[in-house]
Amino acid sequence: MTANSFEPPKPVVLPPRQRPVIAIDGPAGAGKSTLAAHLARTFGFLNLETGAMYRALALKAIENDFGFDEEEPLLNLATKTRIQLEPRRDANIVILDGIDVTRRIREKDVTSGASQISVHPRLRAWMVAQQRALGHAGGVVMEGRDIGTAVFPDAEVKIFLDAAPEVRGSRRYQQVPGTPDAPPVTETALIAEMRERDQRDRNRTESPLKPAPDAILLDSTNLTLDQVLVEAEKIVRSHIPAMK
Repeated sequence: MTANSFEPPKPVVLPPRQRPVIAIDGPAGAGKSTLAAHLARTFGFLNLETGAMYRALALKAIENDFGFDEEEPLLNLATKTRIQLEPRRDANIVILDGIDVTRRIREKDVTSGASQISVHPRLRAWMVAQQRALGHAGGVVMEGRDIGTAVFPDAEVKIFLDAAPEVRGSRRYQQVPGTPDAPPVTETALIAEMRERDQRDRNRTESPLKPAPDAILLDSTNLTLDQVLVEAEKIVRSHIPAMK
C-alpha cells in the first residue's frame, strides 16, 4: 500500500442474532414510542428507542456550544461520546457519558437539535453502527426513522406507523405539560413543527424517512390507541409464527 492510498476499515462482523427484531419507523408524533413499549411488554422483547440516541448527542452539542450545521465537529464529538440505553417497562433510561439525561432530552431545544443533526450522512452512519450493535442479538423492538431501511433491513417485522400531521400535532399538543415559566405552545405551532420535521426527515440525503419496501403501513389517523395496538400485535403474530 502506497503512502497516499487509503484502506477503509474492515466492517465489524456481528454474530447471527438469536431472536427476531421488530422495526418500527414513522414520522414524529406518530406514536412509535408508545407502540414499541407495548409490543416489547407483550412479547417479552427489549424496547430500544434509537431516537433517544440522537437526542443525547444533540444535548452534548448544546452543552459544548456546538452548532448543528457542521458535520465534522459533530462527528468528532460523537466518537468521544458514550450513550447507553437501559430499557425499562415503558421507556428507556438514557445515560450520556455516565449521567442520566432521560428527562432533559425531552425538552424542546434538544428535540429540535436532534432533528437537525440527523441530516448529516456520516453522523447517521455512526449512529447506525451503534444501533446495530445494540440490537445484534435480537429480541428487541427498535423504533426510529430508518430502522427497517438502514439499521435492520433484514428485520423479521417492519411496521411503518403514520398519521396525518394535523392529527399528530393535535395529539402532541394534548401531551404537552403545562409549565408556568414557559410561554404557551399552540396547537397550530405544533402542527407546523410536525410539517417542518417531516420535510427535513423525508428529504435528507442519508436514510430519508420512508417505508421499507416490505414494511406494513399502519395509518393511525382514524384509529384509537387501542385499535393501533391490536393491529400491530396482529402484524407481529402474522410474521413470527412462534408469537401466536
